[in-house]
Amino acid sequence: MKYYAVVRLRGQHDIHRKIRDTLKMLRLHKKYHCVLVPENESYLGMLQKVKDYVAYGEINAEVLAELIRNRGRLTGNRRVSDEYVKEKTGYDSIEEFAKAVLEGKAKLSDLEIKPVFRLHPPRGGLRNIKWHFKAGGELGYQGESINNLLYKMR
Repeated sequence: MKYYAVVRLRGQHDIHRKIRDTLKMLRLHKKYHCVLVPENESYLGMLQKVKDYVAYGEINAEVLAELIRNRGRLTGNRRVSDEYVKEKTGYDSIEEFAKAVLEGKAKLSDLEIKPVFRLHPPRGGLRNIKWHFKAGGELGYQGESINNLLYKMR
């Protein structure tokens, strides 16, 4: 199963109500929050609506493992460890669990982690948050290049 990583890059000011509601449904309440959504028709429609406020693309297993390890949080703001993954899911490490999630054999909810990753602002900065990716900016669909952005925001 293919998953999209969606990162909100723009803030709250002057957003149309429908776009604000869609961002709320995606659980992207604040700037630099990231969620994983499966590729299906309803989510693609939502991403198309908010493309001027978010960056999204296909995430790979290495970056997903890095996100879970560094930015994944349990209730009480506790970090996720390899021991916790082994205890909850039976996979030996976070890397194996990330591969299983992308193959559709496991779900992130199996770990009981919070659905939103609170990321750091990107090291080295963003190119431009007013232009789309194809025009030299950061917004909209990025394909596999979203992994570079997520690595900078780890």
